[in-house]
Amino acid sequence: MSLLDAHLIGCPYCGEQIEILIDVSAGDQDYIEDCQVCCKPINLSIHIDHEGDLSVSARSDDE
Repeated sequence: MSLLDAHLIGCPYCGEQIEILIDVSAGDQDYIEDCQVCCKPINLSIHIDHEGDLSVSARSDDE
């Protein structure tokens, strides 16, 4: 069973706020998701600490 968490991030390209769904049952993750507004690829790094708190880092390809 996966647990999805909706999270708002700012696109590092166009600056728009977009919602991503994170599978918190998968633990730490690194993946690429296209911006829903400008379609550019966002590098996402997801970290879930031992207390279950979620941190998300969104970077462009040139960062």
